[in-house]
Amino acid sequence: MAVFIGTFENKVDQKGRVSVPAVFRQSLAGLSFSGIVAFRSHRADAIEGCGMDFMEQMIARVSEIDLFSETHDDLATTVFSDSQQLPFDGTGRIMLPQGFREHAGITDRAAFVGMGQLFQIWEPSALERHKAAARDRARTQRLTIPAGGGGGSR
Repeated sequence: MAVFIGTFENKVDQKGRVSVPAVFRQSLAGLSFSGIVAFRSHRADAIEGCGMDFMEQMIARVSEIDLFSETHDDLATTVFSDSQQLPFDGTGRIMLPQGFREHAGITDRAAFVGMGQLFQIWEPSALERHKAAARDRARTQRLTIPAGGGGGSR
């Protein structure tokens, strides 16, 4: 499973090409598709990105939901119908579709943000506002990550 951590900001050219951070490309090396899978976030003004391995896991999880339910249809439509495979070019760049850039407000710079098993692509100033709000919510709610192995405190 690919792992994505850190934040990296890169230039977006006039055609919408942007370099995927080298550490993200290294995490994706050896997967069945040489590139990323991307879709508009349904929770934020950002683009969600992942490797084909994570997309295959999401397909399996959604298939556990009642096939003809509204929940299944909403999730499948939101994620899978909007997903695009964006292959790497010879220099590790992808072409961000215009609709994706418009959704995230991305013009000349894009910030790649590791989120563990997936990553997001943001307009840099919007990302800073999002990060500040997320930190405030985490602090206010006293959020912690559970310790592994059943031990530890919250």
